[in-house]
Amino acid sequence: MEILDLTPWRCPEPLIRLKLWLREAQSGQTVTIRLADAGSRQDILAYLHCQGHHVEVQQEADKTLSLQLVVGAKQPS
Repeated sequence: MEILDLTPWRCPEPLIRLKLWLREAQSGQTVTIRLADAGSRQDILAYLHCQGHHVEVQQEADKTLSLQLVVGAKQPS
């Protein structure tokens, strides 16, 4: 599984980098997205839900948010 570590950047850079990554991603590809910036944590989760992606959220002890994303997988109804 690929890891997209966006922890070094602050909003809006992580969202921009995620959108660029998604342009190249294949349907069914799985990625772990790591976020530290509070604004990005909210924005990226909302963006992925708005796009209909299935995302599992895992809070880590160091205040880093990890998201498990399957590209093209829709949220269960």
